[in-house]
Formats: sequence, C-alpha cells, structure tokens
Amino acid sequence: MTADDAQRAACTRAKIMDGLARAERKLSTRPAPKSARAQMKFLRTRDKGSTKTLAERLGVSRKTVQRYLSGASTGPNQHLQEALVQETESEWKPQVKAQARQRAASSGGLVISCRAYFGLGPEGTSDAGRVRGTSVAVSPSHAAAILAAREDGATESDLHDAVAEAIADAYFRQSGGGRAGLEVKFADVEWLDIRF
Repeated sequence: MTADDAQRAACTRAKIMDGLARAERKLSTRPAPKSARAQMKFLRTRDKGSTKTLAERLGVSRKTVQRYLSGASTGPNQHLQEALVQETESEWKPQVKAQARQRAASSGGLVISCRAYFGLGPEGTSDAGRVRGTSVAVSPSHAAAILAAREDGATESDLHDAVAEAIADAYFRQSGGGRAGLEVKFADVEWLDIRF
C-alpha cells in the first residue's frame, strides 16, 4: 500500500467513524451539555465524583478541573475543549446508543448514504468504475459487523472493508444470480452519512 493509499484509507475511516458518531448524536432527544462547566459537571458524575480521575481523563491538572467546576475558568484552550466535547459525546445517553446499536445489529440494520468511487467491471462497460451517489439499507448482519469492528478498534482497512462489503451486498449484489461473486471496489469517499 502506498503512502497515498494509506492516507485515503485513513480519511475514509475518519469519515466512517464521524458518520457513526453523527448517527448516534441524532438519537438523543436532549442535547449534550455545551458549556465547559456543564460538561465538567456531567463528566464528574460519570467518574463518580472524582476530580482526579476526570483530570487524568482530560489530560489536565486536578486544579484546572476544580477551576472549571467552580466557575472561575470558563474558556478552555483548544485541546481541553476538544477533549471535553469528545468525552461528553461518548458518555451522553449510553443506554439510548446501546439500544440503537442492538436494534441495528439484530433487526433494523443501518442506512448508509455516500458518494464514492465504485468499480465493478472492466473499463468500457456499463459496470466500469465511476463516482456514484447511493443510499442503501444494509442488513443487520452487516450492521453488526460494522459496529463490532468499530467497538474492537478495527484498523482503517478493516472498517473500510466492512462498509464496502455491506454496500456491495445491498446495492450491487442484491439481484443475486451471477452477481453473487461480484468484486466491488470502494474508494475515494467524498461524503458518507449513516443512520440507525
């Protein structure tokens, strides 16, 4: 794999991870806390009231956490702001997220919409590779594979392959017949959206 291919794969994985994170954020009926103080208070409750654990989690000093909790500090630096947003979103409404993942993996599946390069046949044919926009409902088994790969910290290649296989089965191989073994190339993702 060339350096260019590795960079594109990492970019695709980031788009897939962002797509899954956006899908989970849309599940909540109540928005996550927005201010640094409210985020600190929420995260402290998730860490059973420990400012020491919260400080380690955010990569700051315990005194910094205490200043935000008391309201003495209000404007976090970029590193702390990113850590607060990421940790708050990952901890917000865990049961709602878990139920949606379970439903997707057992009965509902996922809807994946994207615009990317799909290649499935030789040049000069109607199946030649080209950029296509598609929106497909993928099966619960594919949804389970994608979500499990994400939870297990899959490499960008593994996550990309799971999504590519799900789209290929749902969109290109659905009619069966001689298309069951169709090899589909999935690359150069322009945008990707996932819904539960």
